[in-house]
Amino acid sequence: MKDLKQGNPQAGLFEPAIVGTAPSRTSQAIFVLLCLIAALTVILFGGVDNGTWVVVTVLIGSVCLCWIADAWRGRAFLINRNAILLPLIGMVSVGMVQLLPLFSAEGPAGLPTTMTQVAISLDPYSTRLFLIRLVIFTIFFAAALTFINSEKRLRTTAGLITVFGALMAFFGIIQRLVNPEGIYGIRGTPQAIPFGSFVNQHHFAAFMVMCSGITLGALFGRDTNRERRLLLLVAAILMGMATLITSSRGGLIALVATLAFVIVSTVLAKDDETSGPGGAASRARARRMVAFGAVFFLVVVGSVLFLGESNSVIRGIGLSGQADVSSGRSHFWSIAVRIFVDHPIIGTGLDAFAVAFTRYDTWPGVFRVEQAHNDYLQMLADAGVLGFACVIAFIYLLFTKGLSVVRETRSPYRRTLAIGALAGCVGILVHSFFDFPLRTPSNAFIFLLLATIAIVDVKMRRTSEH
Repeated sequence: MKDLKQGNPQAGLFEPAIVGTAPSRTSQAIFVLLCLIAALTVILFGGVDNGTWVVVTVLIGSVCLCWIADAWRGRAFLINRNAILLPLIGMVSVGMVQLLPLFSAEGPAGLPTTMTQVAISLDPYSTRLFLIRLVIFTIFFAAALTFINSEKRLRTTAGLITVFGALMAFFGIIQRLVNPEGIYGIRGTPQAIPFGSFVNQHHFAAFMVMCSGITLGALFGRDTNRERRLLLLVAAILMGMATLITSSRGGLIALVATLAFVIVSTVLAKDDETSGPGGAASRARARRMVAFGAVFFLVVVGSVLFLGESNSVIRGIGLSGQADVSSGRSHFWSIAVRIFVDHPIIGTGLDAFAVAFTRYDTWPGVFRVEQAHNDYLQMLADAGVLGFACVIAFIYLLFTKGLSVVRETRSPYRRTLAIGALAGCVGILVHSFFDFPLRTPSNAFIFLLLATIAIVDVKMRRTSEH
């Protein structure tokens, strides 16, 4: 293995990332670019516009160039060969197979009979675009795992998510109270209900839930000092308020799941100074944390009611009196199941649900349905058991490694970060049962940063003031 500090010229070109090495300018540039991509896509309407993806592609290209330059200067290509990258590579492989012209089909009726080669995907164009984005996400995640390789960068990433999330929550609340019809007061969204910088208010709620995970993790951390805890409390309340004001029932359920995960994980996490969480002191701490969590939630609800957003609270807890509580989701889900049953192995094509839906829809077709509003069912429909296996493998590896960090780290701050990051991941994964929040690019980038914070191996000081 090459010693990067001494620059051993005998080492091979490809080496796994070494934690704690002296940072180079190129690695610092990569880290800045990764943070910039995540923040910029949030600001630019969640990254859903094609123009934003031009910018993202340029930035990812810059990451790749800096990565190559870093390898050239250090005479080794640093990469964290974590197994969690394999499910993403597997998903890319599934999509590539779906684009191969493997089947023959007859030409249109009324024309001379001709046989043409067609792909598995019912919508090759959408599958191709999805694949391009998936490759970009994979490069982003690989770079994050490799170059968020020091305590300072880990702290900076976590701090960025907390501060940026609080600022966006405050902005979203103010914008809703002042001008709920447009984003930044200039962009209307006639076919959707916006919130903050997002075109879809439910996906903004998912963004808030992810940011609140890392914030609540630090707030409940046992070694967080009083001054910082007060600031974290303000940030967490703002994020909770913004989530509730979006009227997203999936977001509210996800927020509760995030809060519960933080409390349970923090209570069960073994302290270095104690033999375990089984004593009377630990039980008393657990009761205090549960009580504090309940008070926190009541403060969030009360603050929203104080601002006059009672309708948001009513809809968020499912008391709006709708005839269809699922808002049409039960129909979308049944169609997704039927598509999967007919295409169980490799699905109908990544992001091809909109086309497949029209072939199974029993409604009059007044509305265009592009997503199943359940990412797990849609993955089954789009990519069959092969694609779904990649999703399950990613989740399994994420929580196996993340919980291992929580159990084994000797740094209280590292444990706090891992719990908070995993809590944010839990939140959006729960929300994905009711919507498609990870298909908003900015949410996917934040999710991958949280996954990195949860699992990356970083040398930490024995005790950390934070």
